[in-house]
Amino acid sequence: MGKSTGFMEYNRQSTPERDPETRIKDWEDYKLPLSDEEAQKQGARCMDCGVPTCHSGMEINGITTGCPVYHLIPEWNDLVYQGKWKEALAKEHEMNNFPEFTGFACPAPCEGACVLGINEPPVAIRSVERSIIEKGFEEGWVTPEPPAYRTGKKVAVVGSGPAGLAAAAQLNKAGHWVTVYERNDRVGGLLTYGIPEMKLPYSVVERRVNILKEEGITFMTNTEVGRDYPVSRLNEEYDTVILCGGATTPRNLEVEGRNLKGIHYAMDFLHSNTKSLLDSDHEDGNYISAKDKNVIVIGGGDTGTDCMATSMRHGCKSLTQFDIYDKKGSTRDNEVNPWPQYPVIHRVEYGQKEAEAKFNKDPRAYAVMTKKFVGDENNRIKEVHTIDVALSYDENGNKVRTEIPGTEKVWEADLVLLAIGFSGPEQDLIDKLGVETTVRSNVAAQYGKYATNVEGIFAAGDMRRGQSLIVWAINEGREVARECDRYMMGTSQLP
Repeated sequence: MGKSTGFMEYNRQSTPERDPETRIKDWEDYKLPLSDEEAQKQGARCMDCGVPTCHSGMEINGITTGCPVYHLIPEWNDLVYQGKWKEALAKEHEMNNFPEFTGFACPAPCEGACVLGINEPPVAIRSVERSIIEKGFEEGWVTPEPPAYRTGKKVAVVGSGPAGLAAAAQLNKAGHWVTVYERNDRVGGLLTYGIPEMKLPYSVVERRVNILKEEGITFMTNTEVGRDYPVSRLNEEYDTVILCGGATTPRNLEVEGRNLKGIHYAMDFLHSNTKSLLDSDHEDGNYISAKDKNVIVIGGGDTGTDCMATSMRHGCKSLTQFDIYDKKGSTRDNEVNPWPQYPVIHRVEYGQKEAEAKFNKDPRAYAVMTKKFVGDENNRIKEVHTIDVALSYDENGNKVRTEIPGTEKVWEADLVLLAIGFSGPEQDLIDKLGVETTVRSNVAAQYGKYATNVEGIFAAGDMRRGQSLIVWAINEGREVARECDRYMMGTSQLP
């Protein structure tokens, strides 16, 4: 696929970024599009490998590698190289209902499994993916495709994140009447309120939702099933129900001083910011502001980085991100992290680049554990006390962190954001439906089957598997649609 010598002729070029010191002054997309020619060169780097692993999603040592939606990556790379953009778009949509969501916000585990990545920078797969779908919208090739007939069956999808939207899109294609329930005022779940505007603009989500509406899907916003809409009506009004409510219970940090004012969960910070931005361009003031504050972000993942980027745009006074892990190397350790595993290496993400450009230093503190929070006379956070830790493993392979004496430190703080993940789905609706859960509080439903213990109720996405990637949510949304279709019709033609 691609040009047979392309990987030797062209260097990797991913989607370029706007200047960090410029982009922190606005909420526009922080990336710039590749030109058609640039995207074609990147497609040409796809090396016609005998056994491509980029499109074979799997988990190795608990980390995703390859593409869970089994994207036809070599095929659309080749089509882009040939300038056959419309055909490339069709190939994208064969396996992924929403290549724009993954093109903007997926961490690209496909690139970690790229064969070229064994000894060269991998193909810029995500950048090509984004180029294809954006060109598709620009040229007017992405249009509503309502089903030719209706089965008369009705499905309720609870939650409008990527899993819920994928399930709805597939079931609608099969001819069923689909209603999606969303408790927030806008559709998209964490796509809308969990990923900041500069990383995934709401207009990108909204344009796809508008197409889904034109295809016949009904969206009920400001409607929380179990509160605004009684669960008793689900069985009365629908043939099947799919739970795609996500894993939205934040993991807490239970240390001394946790109840001080100025300590917030990351999602409360991000949600309020985006809602205020979309509602009023922040004029209503209904958000948690980092302006002129010393900000501490606890958590080294993507959500923590999003909090950093948001704080930078508010105009924070200082910014530090605590990472419980040591600083990683710049290249993979082939003994413990060999290809095709996702490369566990030191990365500098967009929010960290912005903080470094502004404050002239890496904003991260590595191998740091929070010991306690200290407040002022008004019960507001003023200090975070930490200690450095060393990581080791016990005889069972469990992680053990040992505090290093003499490394205690006090950090000035006016705002602390907890970005240490999620413990599982909220339980209220699950309890009301009588759905069984796993020991980790996720909905109990077998992968590939998705049926719960309650007849006619299915579950998919983070609500079933726990906190995960957008691309896994789309995978499960597509698959649960197939199983739901089979349940109602006895057979299914959905992939």
